[in-house]
Amino acid sequence: MPPTVAIIGAGPLGRWLALTAARAGFPVLLEDVMPGNLHHAQEILRRQLSPAALGLDSGSLAAPAIAFVSTIEDAVREADLAIDCVPDELESKLEILWLLDRMAPPRTVLATPTTRLSITDLANCTYRPEKCIAIAAEAFELTGTLAPEILLRTTPRTSPETIALVQHFWLQLGFTPTFKPDPTA
Repeated sequence: MPPTVAIIGAGPLGRWLALTAARAGFPVLLEDVMPGNLHHAQEILRRQLSPAALGLDSGSLAAPAIAFVSTIEDAVREADLAIDCVPDELESKLEILWLLDRMAPPRTVLATPTTRLSITDLANCTYRPEKCIAIAAEAFELTGTLAPEILLRTTPRTSPETIALVQHFWLQLGFTPTFKPDPTA
């Protein structure tokens, strides 16, 4: 069974990640604190994941599914990988990582897109620094495309299991992950 992915934030990046992960066969739970954002994402993604949009006839296999949930707790309860898509600001990242760290099972890897924040510093604010990793957010283009290579920043404590799970995720999405140590470590 593929790892379950929780995506926190249903803006453009969250919707793109949810759609791409679902199409790659991952069970996805998409959460947003704003009900309007979640409803908007639900409308957009259901159209994009419909059998017709995927080129399937009604007798074909079911389209990939995304569950839309209204609480972080519901999103991460069964998650193996949680990716936050909140603003790249220190206060926002600290708050979301604090919530994810307390609500997700101990096995859950926490991934955060960031351009300027130290994953080492953020990870040290959790009880699971070995399960934290940064996605180099500058690689994302919200046009729906991504460079074929994705840069992931690790901490000195990032575990081999964390790297393996994240590597598997990005490879399944069709990207080549490159891991580099956090420059501030």
